[in-house]
Amino acid sequence: MNNSVGSTMRNKIIIEKKKKNNTMKFIAWFYKYRYLNLLALPGIVYFFIFKYLPMYGIIIAFKDYQGVGGVTGFFSAPNVGLLHFRNFFSSYYFWRLLWNTLILSFYKLTIGFVCPIILALLINELRNVAFKRMVQTITYMPYFLSWVVTAGLIMVLLSPSGGPVNTLLGLISHIKPIYFITDSHYFRSILVSSDIWKNVGWGSIIYLAAIAGVSVELYEAATMDGATKMQKIWYITLPAIKEIVAIMFILAIGQILNQNFDQIFNLYSPAVYSVSDVFDTYVYRAGITNGQFSYTTAVGLFKSVIALILVIVSNSVAKKFDTEGLW
Repeated sequence: MNNSVGSTMRNKIIIEKKKKNNTMKFIAWFYKYRYLNLLALPGIVYFFIFKYLPMYGIIIAFKDYQGVGGVTGFFSAPNVGLLHFRNFFSSYYFWRLLWNTLILSFYKLTIGFVCPIILALLINELRNVAFKRMVQTITYMPYFLSWVVTAGLIMVLLSPSGGPVNTLLGLISHIKPIYFITDSHYFRSILVSSDIWKNVGWGSIIYLAAIAGVSVELYEAATMDGATKMQKIWYITLPAIKEIVAIMFILAIGQILNQNFDQIFNLYSPAVYSVSDVFDTYVYRAGITNGQFSYTTAVGLFKSVIALILVIVSNSVAKKFDTEGLW
């Protein structure tokens, strides 16, 4: 009995010493890299205030919160359990939102994900430094335009009254002006193509950085063996950046339900709701415009849970293909 008590005490002492040592190590590490930690502090504060603290507001998805009463009304709102989730799943909007979000994500994932990789490979093959920088600058520039400005440009280009696209079509085939922005047959193509045009240059940066880390000796050896440009890309460049591609793909999968709200909001109209209305735009209309705070919080929570599941599944699949993944 005394031996067991003594053993327990020794274990407690060992655990306390380990905790103390870990604390001292953390303090020493923090002091050693104090300037880097200070640089990271604004980012940490930002994520804590705007990302973590608002997560407490998820509880209104299980309450009947009317947006009145301040903090008191927030906590005193009656509990309704899963009522808002049941209402959403049984509503007409659920399947429309889910289908529109998935189909747009599928197009952007299959086409938009590959385009930055192809662009990075093409830029990497350029040997004229001045021309290479010019191409990079031109492809990066659209990323820095807000979607308000971009949407205005798209509307001007596709305008049925004097827009360059309709004018050109009229000259070539003498067809009547097409109302592209309000036509459900063209709207998804406009969303996907404009998203690619705006983000392809910026998305290629990380792949260019990864390609820059590939050893030049590998390309020289391949040249000595008589390999063509395509063979070098296929057997050297792509295998060398597969880890980065896998990580970016996992992150893209996590965003599959998170469509670009700014883009759709600035381009869509009631005429194309049937093909463009997604979770984010619906949450804005029902939550902000109509004041259904609890209901739209439930919609947003559903979307976040599905996104988390997709990230976990895609990370597991990536590991099956001999890549590191996110964790």
